Amino acid sequence: MHNPNQTQSAPEWKKSACILCSLNCGLEIKTGGGDGRQILKVRGDKEHPVSQGYICNKAARLNYYQNSQDRLRHPLRRKADGSYEEIDWDTAIREISAKLKMIQETHGGDKILYYGGGGQGNHLGGLYADGLLKALGAKYRANALSQEKTGEFWVNGKMFGTGIHGDFEHCEVALFIGKNPWQSHGFARARDVINGIRKNPDRAMIVIDPRKSETAAKADYHLALKPGTDAWCLAALVAIIVQEDLLDTAWLEQHTQASENILPHFQEIPVTRLADVCGVDETLLRTTANRIAKAASVSVFEDLGLQQNLHSTLSSYLQRLIWLLTGNFGKQGTNYTPIPFMGLNELSKGQVGKKSQSKANPYKRSPVLGSRVISGLIPCNNIPDEILTDHPNRFRAMIVESGNPVHSLADTQRMREAMEALEFSLVIDVAMTETARLADYVLPAASQFEKYECTFFNLEFPKNAFHLRQPLFSPLPGTLTEPEIHTRLLEALGVIGESDYRLLRRAAKLGRTAFKSLLFGKIATNKKLLRYAPALVYRTLGATLDSPAEATSAIWLLAQLYIRQNPDYAENAGFRGFFAAEKLFDAILQNGSGVIFADAGSYQESLNRVRTPGGKINLHIPELIEELDQLTAAAPVKHADFPLILSAGERRAETTNTIIRDASWYKKGAMGGLRVSPEDAEHLQLTSGDLVKLSTQRGAAQVHIEISEMMQPGHISLPNGLGLDYLDANGQIIRQGAAPNELTRSEDRDIIAGTPWHKHVPARITTITPP
Repeated sequence: MHNPNQTQSAPEWKKSACILCSLNCGLEIKTGGGDGRQILKVRGDKEHPVSQGYICNKAARLNYYQNSQDRLRHPLRRKADGSYEEIDWDTAIREISAKLKMIQETHGGDKILYYGGGGQGNHLGGLYADGLLKALGAKYRANALSQEKTGEFWVNGKMFGTGIHGDFEHCEVALFIGKNPWQSHGFARARDVINGIRKNPDRAMIVIDPRKSETAAKADYHLALKPGTDAWCLAALVAIIVQEDLLDTAWLEQHTQASENILPHFQEIPVTRLADVCGVDETLLRTTANRIAKAASVSVFEDLGLQQNLHSTLSSYLQRLIWLLTGNFGKQGTNYTPIPFMGLNELSKGQVGKKSQSKANPYKRSPVLGSRVISGLIPCNNIPDEILTDHPNRFRAMIVESGNPVHSLADTQRMREAMEALEFSLVIDVAMTETARLADYVLPAASQFEKYECTFFNLEFPKNAFHLRQPLFSPLPGTLTEPEIHTRLLEALGVIGESDYRLLRRAAKLGRTAFKSLLFGKIATNKKLLRYAPALVYRTLGATLDSPAEATSAIWLLAQLYIRQNPDYAENAGFRGFFAAEKLFDAILQNGSGVIFADAGSYQESLNRVRTPGGKINLHIPELIEELDQLTAAAPVKHADFPLILSAGERRAETTNTIIRDASWYKKGAMGGLRVSPEDAEHLQLTSGDLVKLSTQRGAAQVHIEISEMMQPGHISLPNGLGLDYLDANGQIIRQGAAPNELTRSEDRDIIAGTPWHKHVPARITTITPP
């Protein structure tokens, strides 16, 4: 284990992971430079149990995150004129805790909205934030998942009672819907897996996407549907499976329920009409459905192209019916139910330290609009309307941690207005983001490479791995880790303190066995202590761990809970006996490449992990069947003033996510061009590089044209992650590309989950006359 506090001279290679997408591929990072704090080179970690040495081009940009000019170095307090002044940490903690307490006592803790809790690579701090929110009585949360995945989560809950992922390494047929894994990954070693499918004549790849993406160009079947017609296309595929009797009837009878309630609806669907609506040849639809039905194994991945589009929750349901009606679940090469180390649903719901509960959440609807709270998260598109109102239950305060909602959520203009209307706002982040520039207080956090970190995106099966990343550098002077920030705030609120720590510290000095016995004994007699368990172990057990590993004490706590809840899976992975949890924690702490913590034994175990009443997969969701019946006689609405459809936020080779604010790594000129088809370019008399005005119902931006064969006529796209205002080396504010959410509207959202229609924004292009 390396010590980040040592003086660093000669460059050295250290184990870590990429933080730019949910895969968190294991890396070996060469550090050094004049100050010893530079990321010089990266390579794949061959010892990582999941990524196994895989790496993509985007990891080479990590130093632009670590050493950005936008890094925060001091707590900041906003002055009356909108500028900021530096304050010390004691003042910041004292004032922030007092203002949060005032909101709690005056309006109620449920008027405090929490946004964030970790991005693609930093979830450890979220365990500690959970205790602060409980102390304040905060009930509502949101993050990036609630503008992307909550429709899918809702469908999974209704059908399986748990989460789902796919085995693309072993499937005969891979189906990607609104997904371009060549750029956005989504499963381990994505490009290697895609190439493996291409090279095997017995396997096939199906892509449903309006664009001829990098993945679609490699597919055996590309269903290039019209933008926004995913639900029509998927309904047609399900209808063909039902009408041509391609069902796996025996499997359905054994493992599912309520098929009799849905099959008649699909028997009546006019496939020819749906094919016309979605623009996919009916013969291709029928060929695709038959290829799926006759395959020995099919695995399916939906992503933002579907999830941020019209009828997204319905589409999530329909794509599941495709592989369930053909029996593709619970065997190798199909979809499965992962075994989490810490489920993201539990973290989102504030269920750290206890099993997920099936009882109804009294805060299952948002306070003003009454929208569904799914997996503990309110819809992101709702946030401005939950603030900009005189409703007595409106949000009065907001805590934003490792998130940038002003830039990342729909309708930037209205989100900015909402932030300014709050009575109190706090941002905890590494950089001075667009959201931080509107906050009352800004607290600087250590970067993801300056502390122990992890994510709970652990989705492999039947063996699953967890990677605790060790710090590469000491924290930047003036910054603190999130565990320390949240624990200080709890102490300032008077929730926990020395009287709670004293005996636990003594027990910790005697060893973890004595500590464990006392901790759980205290929790048994005082259930409230469980709310603050991460902070308790941080201040007590954490003190016995070598600095800076104190924050990993929360991982020790999770190891105890995981072993209690999953003894068989842990034993299969080699962690057995009375000290199984201690062995697991030690293995996690000592292995810089990650640890296999669960082994289900077989793919069939997924069938035993279905959590619905009766243990069978539920095929009938009445709300969505009703929406389906209305859909078959409809079509997407067209706007005469905005004849094009903009996909706002396309994953490209040159984009990652917004934690890399400094775009100076890009040396090929202007980035973030508006992609248009050759046909549209000819019609509008455009050439690549032309500066045009892009207008939507919400706003407008000036962008450069990029003519691309990827795009079909009528469909245009802007990349994700751009339009950020960052400081260059000379202290000048620079912006590369357009900010997509200055063009999107918060009212454009799914009727079930409230997820945005970022991939279906009516737009028009007008030329700009040169001066």
